[in-house]
Amino acid sequence: MKTIIVTGGLGFIGSNLINILSKKNFFIINIDKVTYASNFKNISSNIKNYKFYKQDINNQNFIKKILDKYSPSLIFNLAAETHVDRSIDGPKQFINSNINGVFNLLEAIRKYKKKLKLIHISTDEVYGDIINKKSSKESDSYNPSSPYSASKASGDLLIKSYIRTYKIPAIITNCCNNYGPNQYPEKLIPTIIHKIINKKSIPIYGDGKNIREWIYVEDHCNALIKISEKGIVGENYNIGSGIELNNIDIVKKIISSFKKIDINLASKSKFVFVKDRPGHDLRYSLNSSKIKQYLKWSCKYNFNKGIKKTVSWYVDKFNKNFFNTKNFQNRIGLKI
Repeated sequence: MKTIIVTGGLGFIGSNLINILSKKNFFIINIDKVTYASNFKNISSNIKNYKFYKQDINNQNFIKKILDKYSPSLIFNLAAETHVDRSIDGPKQFINSNINGVFNLLEAIRKYKKKLKLIHISTDEVYGDIINKKSSKESDSYNPSSPYSASKASGDLLIKSYIRTYKIPAIITNCCNNYGPNQYPEKLIPTIIHKIINKKSIPIYGDGKNIREWIYVEDHCNALIKISEKGIVGENYNIGSGIELNNIDIVKKIISSFKKIDINLASKSKFVFVKDRPGHDLRYSLNSSKIKQYLKWSCKYNFNKGIKKTVSWYVDKFNKNFFNTKNFQNRIGLKI
């Protein structure tokens, strides 16, 4: 049975990836330091051939011991700090996780004598603001705007240097905005849903015309698995849906989904415009022709189908107090 390590596996994308991988013939090791956004309930209770370790990827000695003990053939690195607003409030933790953590993981892999492939999950934000209806290609230069995107770009560049210098068998993926089950409710879509459920106004940064590309998390996870199987070591792969929406359109689509669940909540939902955050990029967009052409990958979910499933999931989980209420209440003032 092939052994796979997933770092950050209690988070949003990591837990969805583990739940999908658990249906295949793998032994899965989940390494997560357990932060505010981690949730043990994210992992299916039916999962077998699974081992969890509470640990930080900055602990290089621990990573080396895990590699020696289990002899994995593949690592999906999703361990990261990911929220832009938090990086503006305090960048230090982002430097520690997204740069130093990647360094220590790379060093453990470099010193490991057996064959081990690394799939590193990055973001479209490393390319920076995209104007004139263009889309970022894998060959484009990085131009990050926030401490978060700069830390992710730095991690990517470290990996590129280890690929060239030490021949580390790694692949970097850059994905657009994800949405779906298990996402901690500080991000845009679950925040909107929470505001609607609690009959509160939805705050929107600036004029609400900031554009992002959106992908349902299951599509992203299937792309990662495809890349791990068919991707070329040393390459980058953009993962995008081609679905670009501004923040006002996102709010309207979620309200429309609520009309099928609770017409009263939907009819009372309102949004207000608030002061924009520093360095807020207007638009991100990915050219994903490479993964589609060479790896024959494509999305299964359009936005309407994905957001319907997402809204239903969050309504159910909020009703059951699925999330840590104390931690979440401290962050519900976040803007969109």
